[in-house]
Amino acid sequence: MIHDCFRIPTRVNTGPWLTTYTLNRLLDRMGNERIALPICSLGTPVEELEELAPLVLPPLYHEALAEDLEAALLERIEQCFPFYQASQAASESPLELNVVRLPRRTPPALDSPKVLAFSVDTAVEEHGPHLPLATDTIQSYAVLDRLAESIDGFVVGPPVDYGHLTWGLPFGMSIDITPPLLSQYVTGFANAVGEWLSPDAMYVVDVHGSPVHRAAIEEGLKNSRCDRWAFRWLHEPLVPFAGDRGDQHAGGVETSLIEHIGKDLVDNRWWPDRADELTRKQMDLKTAVELTPDLPHFIDYVESHDMNGIVGDIQNYFAVDAQAMMDLMLSRAREDVAELCGSI
Repeated sequence: MIHDCFRIPTRVNTGPWLTTYTLNRLLDRMGNERIALPICSLGTPVEELEELAPLVLPPLYHEALAEDLEAALLERIEQCFPFYQASQAASESPLELNVVRLPRRTPPALDSPKVLAFSVDTAVEEHGPHLPLATDTIQSYAVLDRLAESIDGFVVGPPVDYGHLTWGLPFGMSIDITPPLLSQYVTGFANAVGEWLSPDAMYVVDVHGSPVHRAAIEEGLKNSRCDRWAFRWLHEPLVPFAGDRGDQHAGGVETSLIEHIGKDLVDNRWWPDRADELTRKQMDLKTAVELTPDLPHFIDYVESHDMNGIVGDIQNYFAVDAQAMMDLMLSRAREDVAELCGSI
């Protein structure tokens, strides 16, 4: 099973995978724990990665790294993590990443699927004190796994865990690999999994939703050797409940969905008992949009205010229906796959 090659979080703040943790829990651990960034093969057993350090970042894959791309990605990751280089927190942090290059391995031989699906999200992106960094990836794979249960020949592959983001950088524990690097990496990844599994088509999704992030994904897929593919921003049908209500990131919509996917994925020390505190320290969408073009100013603003990493409205949780939102995402995704399969 391809799922043996990667892990999607099922419980918040547990285990070695750093993306399982919340912003606040990681801030408490910084300086006390060694963090590994693996560079491995698609065939590297996940258990081997979990033994590398107390905290492990998602891997980069040998097979997806074209010439010079590895060095450029590592340079950018080190600029961002654990704190963005221009921030006060970065100047005070002694942490250094341990890049671990593992030997190349041959991926397991598997039957070729009709459709290979994976997400390209920002798995290393803070989502406030109560949700794990991998909140976007968790939502994408909840949809993909449901599709795999009901569609013959639909196989779920490993995610691309790095993407383009801005809002997380001022708060820390977030990695932006920039749109050009993301496009290159998506091209390499699509070529690598295509060579490994020889699918008839690929279905690629994301929840993160930044228009620049999405454009970079599509550019990467266009430049790949995959002839048939479709891409979907899964939150597109949720805009009336999220963006239109100023609830874009780690607020009520995402809290509701993550809780629906698994109650153990939400830190119950923060939600719902400290909902009022989360509300007081969230950033409204209008402010985030105004600050986005000037990242140094965004960082200064966050460092001079007591903000918790939520960009949205946590109280929107009480006005949305998680099952209805999940059904909307599933319905749109099923339409995509039906159209994709019809073209094969």
